[in-house]
Amino acid sequence: MSRKFKISIIALVLFSFSARSQDEPYFVIKYPDQLHKKRLYGVLGGQAIIYASSMTLLYYAWYKDYPQSSFHWINDNKEWLQVDKIGHATTAAYFGKMGYETYRWAGIERKKAIWFGGSAGFVFLTVIEILDGFSAEWGASAGDLIANTAGTALFIGQQLGWNDQRFYLKWSYHPTEYPEIARENGIDQLGKNDLQSVLKDYNGQTYWLSGNIKSFLPKRSKFPGWLNVAAGYGGEGMLGANSNPALNNEGEPIPYYPRYRQYFLTLDVDLSKIKTRSHFLKFLLNSFNFVKIPFPALEYNSEQGVVFHYLYF
Repeated sequence: MSRKFKISIIALVLFSFSARSQDEPYFVIKYPDQLHKKRLYGVLGGQAIIYASSMTLLYYAWYKDYPQSSFHWINDNKEWLQVDKIGHATTAAYFGKMGYETYRWAGIERKKAIWFGGSAGFVFLTVIEILDGFSAEWGASAGDLIANTAGTALFIGQQLGWNDQRFYLKWSYHPTEYPEIARENGIDQLGKNDLQSVLKDYNGQTYWLSGNIKSFLPKRSKFPGWLNVAAGYGGEGMLGANSNPALNNEGEPIPYYPRYRQYFLTLDVDLSKIKTRSHFLKFLLNSFNFVKIPFPALEYNSEQGVVFHYLYF
């Protein structure tokens, strides 16, 4: 089962969540000083609807036609060079951010909003792991739970310590040749079409830890508040989860592609730090802040050594 399909469902939730904090004036969000019951009821009702519909969609899309079993675990920690695990952490962190913002928008006290809202991603993803654990086709993954916990901890720790997110986990994607190679050889793990490949082709996905530079400078500094430095991680040469098959479904040999890790260093933009008086624009900037902005980048990998990209996404 593609973990990216699960993440795509969660991404829809993030967009729904982010819309609830957009009636605040200007750049710095002003949260209510006391509980706003109507907003809280709206937030809880919206979360319940989104949660129920997401679980229903996931059940009919993935679990309905497969047999159930007793709860069991699988070890998938070596799959996809761990790129998927960072995807789990990224999802948990952003789900937590949006959960926190909606609770603060409803007037929930700061620390309670951090713990309850910030844990939203962990709770949501844990339910999915439980469903996996009772499916004979798959199983619950301890590695996924650790990744979910790490993403949640990244958000909660920063919010408790700094009352700000100085580091964001981000995502980027570029098309690669591997989905077409996989389809030509009867392998469907990288997507049946270009749209599915955006979600399933881990060769084209890069995950980034993007840190805000000005957050660590004196307050009087005139350094651009939106400029970040980012370290990235990705993988290349993957036709299968654990290894590349040697033969296709007709018994013919598949060309050899080395599987290797990629490490990147570049700049980024923190969209949430861009000042605007437009509520709609602020909504868009906050909603898409999980996307890494293209910049020139340095890459290191074991196959080619150091590689310079004029523009990398």
